[in-house]
Amino acid sequence: MNYRHVGKWGVQVSEVGLGSWLTYGGATEAEQATACIHRAYELGINFFDTANAYAGGESERVVGAALQAFPRESYVLSTKVFFPMGSGPNNWGLSRKHIMEQCNASLRRLGVDYIDLYYCHRYDSHTPLEETLTALHDLVLQGKILYAGVSEWTAGQIAHAVDYSRGAGLRPLVSNQPQYNMLARGIEKEILPLCEREGIGQVVFSPLAQGILTGKYQPGQPPPEGSRAADPKQNQFLKTGVVDAYVNDKIQVDDGLLERVQQLTPLSEEAGLTMSQLALAWCLRQKNISSVIIGASRPSQIEDNIAASGRILDAALLARIDEVLGI
Repeated sequence: MNYRHVGKWGVQVSEVGLGSWLTYGGATEAEQATACIHRAYELGINFFDTANAYAGGESERVVGAALQAFPRESYVLSTKVFFPMGSGPNNWGLSRKHIMEQCNASLRRLGVDYIDLYYCHRYDSHTPLEETLTALHDLVLQGKILYAGVSEWTAGQIAHAVDYSRGAGLRPLVSNQPQYNMLARGIEKEILPLCEREGIGQVVFSPLAQGILTGKYQPGQPPPEGSRAADPKQNQFLKTGVVDAYVNDKIQVDDGLLERVQQLTPLSEEAGLTMSQLALAWCLRQKNISSVIIGASRPSQIEDNIAASGRILDAALLARIDEVLGI
């Protein structure tokens, strides 16, 4: 396993990190989740990502319990705040009240004294930015979090936060957690250049496009048994006979795209990689990406995915990928 700094900062994370969205605390039993987390740690993964909203807090409990087996200083743990954790008017968003209360709740569920990376899960247009950033700064001073970051913020929102923090003398944002994969490249135009300039590292989610880039979804065929799209607890697709479209983003997935993805298989074989490894190595070609966050319900998936660490894709292969995908 190779490790990278998060942006310009001192903390280092494994190039492949293990996430818990849709899996731990929900679709995957706690015993199996623990087996995955322990196997990931054995294989050199030191970065574990979760969120307070995943499975209503159960994901944090499962992840925290599994990590109790290891020295706290040996892993980097991230969680998030924004989405509703109750029905009250103050049970969501990025107000000082919600951030402080949810940070304390996350610490209890995780069973730790501090959180390494604490993310604003989305942007809150109903709360002044200075309120949010000051709350994060105070959590750092209190020792409850070590670093703060954001997820799915626009380039303009990130830039505004950078400027305000610098002007107010607040601890800066160190990380951004966006979606990024061969099919979703929206961060390349503005966010990556901005974050490279400001020293903000990316830890990207959905690097396998919810499994589409593994090649397991076949044109004209229903999702295979055991796949995420076939599991009602994990399915994030709109389905009309085949995998049809993401629910949470703008990628349109039809038979035409699935056919093009299948054409990546010979390229991965020539490179001596599985399709998953090719997709992860493709993301890691960007120097500003610190880690790719994978999901796994079986240890074997982790064993396959970590082989992407340290793999370099040459320019000719990258060009052929773009040609196949029509990008």
